Amino acid sequence: MSRVGKQPIAIPSGVTVAIGDAQVTVKGSRGELRQAVHPDIIVREEEGRILVERPSDQRHHRALHGLTRALIANMVMGVSDGFARTLELVGYRVQQQGAGINMQLGFSHQVVVEPMDGITLEVEGNNLIHVRGIDKQVVGEQAARIRRFRPPDAYKGKGVRYQGEKLRLKPGKSAAKGGI
Repeated sequence: MSRVGKQPIAIPSGVTVAIGDAQVTVKGSRGELRQAVHPDIIVREEEGRILVERPSDQRHHRALHGLTRALIANMVMGVSDGFARTLELVGYRVQQQGAGINMQLGFSHQVVVEPMDGITLEVEGNNLIHVRGIDKQVVGEQAARIRRFRPPDAYKGKGVRYQGEKLRLKPGKSAAKGGI
């Protein structure tokens, strides 16, 4: 049995869930999200909770069971609390430019990033970027696209990294020779 799929999803106050034909719609204070559900997976609402069930123990159904439950739980959390990802620039700078951001990443040009639909980009100081939204997948995708412009360097640690990300720096050329 799937341990993730068996867990019921609590519906917080202020969140409404509509379960239709192969689609689940979740509305909350921050917005509305829709998710298509495989026709074999059974989603039902009972006593202020969402239950996800599968018809058989086949490998395909087991995989869909946990996945569907996780996607619906992320939707419920997104419309009630929202998701955020923080990026940290080490050795470079960023500025707010309207809804988007303007980064100086050591290129001959400045990198301007406009937010995807449903995403807000906020700059704190001159080296922190907060990516916020209600859809966990879109927040992660936006953060990954920003990080992709200048991933952290393995020798100095400079670049765009997720806040709290641990880097293992490689020793330089002189450390390999045994020092001077």
